[in-house]
Amino acid sequence: MIITLKKNTPQPEIDRLIQNFEKQGVQVNMISGANYNVFGLVGDTAKLDERRIMANEWVEDVTRIAAPYKLANRMFHPQDSVIDVSGVKVGGQEKIVVIGGPCSVEGEAMICDIAQQVKDAGGVMLRGGAYKPRTSPYAFQGMGTEGILAMVQAREKTGLPIVSELMSADKIDEFVEHVDLIQVGARNMQNFDLLKALGKIDKPVLLKRGLANTIEEWIMAAEYIMAGGNKNVILCERGIRTFEKYTRNTLDLSVVPIIKERTHLPIIIGPSHATGDWKLVEAMSLAAIAAGADGLIIEVHACPECAWSDGAQSLKPAKFASLIEKGRTIAQVVGRSL
Repeated sequence: MIITLKKNTPQPEIDRLIQNFEKQGVQVNMISGANYNVFGLVGDTAKLDERRIMANEWVEDVTRIAAPYKLANRMFHPQDSVIDVSGVKVGGQEKIVVIGGPCSVEGEAMICDIAQQVKDAGGVMLRGGAYKPRTSPYAFQGMGTEGILAMVQAREKTGLPIVSELMSADKIDEFVEHVDLIQVGARNMQNFDLLKALGKIDKPVLLKRGLANTIEEWIMAAEYIMAGGNKNVILCERGIRTFEKYTRNTLDLSVVPIIKERTHLPIIIGPSHATGDWKLVEAMSLAAIAAGADGLIIEVHACPECAWSDGAQSLKPAKFASLIEKGRTIAQVVGRSL
């Protein structure tokens, strides 16, 4: 971090600033010039708040050189992290994973049937919402514990690890017991109490990017989980809100190389929520593989027109299988397998 002081800053103020920074455990390197005094701060500057420093009347400018996140930062962890989800490896040069399943669990028979079709098509994990955050309070909110137990039955029949969204910390024990990959939805990306609670467990967490969050805010949310002790974090880009109306959200595929450059965490893409239209899912999935994504999470439903939620963005099993076949070809081009 570099701090520039205003011209003619009194020496007592300079000394006071230096003492304050040194008390916080950082090394201060002073550069004096004719018109400015500049501090170069070396050490763990993540705990320093730029806005608080700028509040000092003698500070002209503050520039952060190092990213505020440490545990997720590739600078401190050069090797790719590979996250083990009940035997399925995600990240690094492992196979690109494809997660499939309905937006909402609608019953045990339904989820078991889809799970088998997801597995037959080449999917390696089963997704399904048991607790659903919905914009309208009158929309279907999910089956709750009954839905989780239905997914457990599907796992027993197919062997597929299950992925489901956790909405509140009071359900963590249930998810730790039954769910293989705990999903944090876009609306909860900055639910810091939930993130802190997930930091205290060792289950893998799938952290979705918020509707209108920057990449740095998203990584900092992952940092919350990792700072609590849980290093098993997978990032998920599912589209951000823009002024565009032709798609449900705008899928930001540029995050894939950015996340790969700045962090060591795996990243998967959710084209269903991003586009909101099943006709766009395949193209965006193939583009995500080409961009270097470590996986896809896709909504699959046997009868989308009858789905209890988000049928318009769900693929039928045959289309899902076709997507995976095409994805294998793209994966070979970028030196991966699927």
